[in-house]
Amino acid sequence: PRLLSQFFFADERVTRVVAEINGLDAELDPQQYLVLLNQLHLSQAHLLAILDQIMQECIPTQRHSRDYLVKFPEELLVDSLGNHMLFAAECLLAGTFLEMEEADGAQLRPQARNLLCSLELVRTVLREQSLSQPSSYPEPVQAVLIQFDRLFAEFELSYVSSLVGVKSPEEIYRQQEIIVLFCETVERALRRGYLTQEMIDGYEPLLMFTIPRLAIISGLLIYPEGPLNLEQSPEEMSRVFSPFYNLLKKIRDLLRVLSVEELCLLERSLCTAE
Repeated sequence: PRLLSQFFFADERVTRVVAEINGLDAELDPQQYLVLLNQLHLSQAHLLAILDQIMQECIPTQRHSRDYLVKFPEELLVDSLGNHMLFAAECLLAGTFLEMEEADGAQLRPQARNLLCSLELVRTVLREQSLSQPSSYPEPVQAVLIQFDRLFAEFELSYVSSLVGVKSPEEIYRQQEIIVLFCETVERALRRGYLTQEMIDGYEPLLMFTIPRLAIISGLLIYPEGPLNLEQSPEEMSRVFSPFYNLLKKIRDLLRVLSVEELCLLERSLCTAE
């Protein structure tokens, strides 16, 4: 059950697969080469997962901040992102610039080299520690882990930023405004009896349609200074709403002519309509 013991065997697995790949002629046996590459991918992912657990146990308060992840597109936030970063670093060090311009890749190569050297040092130190004292993490071990964690985070941010447009602070703030709008919409709907707490606690599927509909009305009429503020230009709005700028203006104009009773009836109907 000790993490260092788990790391030792996971590291042995990676070393064994790498040795098999190095001893294989890929041109003579391409099928076996692909099998081994898949095994390497899985074994490295397992190794990184254990390493992350070790860092959480050993240096929980000294981990490098991962706040930058909120800037990444949602489709990148998967469990395999760390393993993909390791593969990308290996490719860059080998001179293969996957998914990016050669100039960007050349600029990232020093970071990739530092990251992979740090990982090798971590593997060496943790192997030695697992064979001597597998239940403790002395200060030199902690120092090596802190350095690796920092280098990994810095490379991850730099690499992803070179591939995709990460969210700006302004866009993140706009998303937070949308979250606040949805929360206030739910609170108002509960007060007015449009929704019940039981529906929310039970994850009623209809809420996936109801809450966004009510949020549009709330954002246009009740909280007009929020993320649906149509006095600003489309470029100043969140990308969630900016493509529908003209449509939202038409909806707002229609809502403004409704009486209080008519608006209440509309909101109730939005809670039941499919």
